[in-house]
Amino acid sequence: MADQNQQGVTELITAIDARVKNVHTQTLDLSFNELVDMYEAKELNISPEFQRLFQWSEGARSRFIESLLLEMPVPPIYVIEEEDGKYVLIDGLQRISSYLHLRGMLEAKHLDPPVEKGQKLKLSDCDIVAELNGKSFDDLGTALQIKLKRAFVNVKVVRKGSDVRFQYYMFKRLNTGGQVLSEQQIRNCTIRLLNKKFNDFIIELSKFPPFQTCIDAVSTERILAAFDQELVLRFFAFKNDQASFSHDVSDFMTEYMEKVSDSEKAKVVNFEYEDEDAIFKKTFSVLAATLGASSFSFANKAGNALTNGFSVYHFEALTIGIQPLLDKLNAGDAAQMGRLKDKLHALKIDPGFIKITTGGGRNSPGPLKARIGFVSEQLKEFQ
Repeated sequence: MADQNQQGVTELITAIDARVKNVHTQTLDLSFNELVDMYEAKELNISPEFQRLFQWSEGARSRFIESLLLEMPVPPIYVIEEEDGKYVLIDGLQRISSYLHLRGMLEAKHLDPPVEKGQKLKLSDCDIVAELNGKSFDDLGTALQIKLKRAFVNVKVVRKGSDVRFQYYMFKRLNTGGQVLSEQQIRNCTIRLLNKKFNDFIIELSKFPPFQTCIDAVSTERILAAFDQELVLRFFAFKNDQASFSHDVSDFMTEYMEKVSDSEKAKVVNFEYEDEDAIFKKTFSVLAATLGASSFSFANKAGNALTNGFSVYHFEALTIGIQPLLDKLNAGDAAQMGRLKDKLHALKIDPGFIKITTGGGRNSPGPLKARIGFVSEQLKEFQ
């Protein structure tokens, strides 16, 4: 028994050593002024999708600057070195963006209020040195400005040549705590490290006008959290890999995105971009030509009309349930679209459909299959 245990430990050490050999890291101490220079020279990349995740309040930004002035320890920043020697930021966005705002170099139009380039942070809510409140970088004087410029931060560099999967899992683990991000925001930043093609494909399709028409009822707050992009992913995941869905929708979508993006798994999935693009666009062109902004709304309490809301259960049911007849539909055929609109409206207020698309416990294979099947059955006449 002892020999077996020792053999197991030896095999475990061998497995870990094999992974470590594929990882090359370097530690640097860089000043914030050097980081700013790298950012301006485009040697430090904060991708547009990643930048949207900057969410610190002005008070939090200000307290970070206060911490630098007080020479408090700053957590490390993590970057990945690309083939051309440039760095891609994978952890440290809130800190770097706060410093960029202080210097007037930040553009973050998604914030409330939005930040335009040239606007410098006015410090507020500093709770140790209250005298800093109301001051901008220009008000600090030369000595404090130099102190901020020379403030150092530890930068962990994952060197080029490291295993891409290590980069992916490192980002995933660094960014599942701290600042609260939506699941899709995390996917956008992590999975693109495996392969950005599918990620960019999803983002581009989320801008398709008929799709935007169909999800018009989704709030601005949810759109800023990349919910529109998550819906595109949800469509492809359930259309192509419904059999793999067991219970947790979030994990299911993440795993599907990994399957398409990972070079090894992608060989099995065989995602045909051109075909999938055409199917997506036809699906939402048809829905936009019928129910439009009410495509994923649900019945009112009386069950005789549609609300202005959005139901993800309706989204799944209609977008996937319509697939068996998609080839027979023509978004430009006004008469056919008129008949389909009446049919879709009728099924949405059907008591049977209401029952399987309302209440809790619907995120499981049985209810999903039932609501998709209901739509396909009701639309049989169009096949």
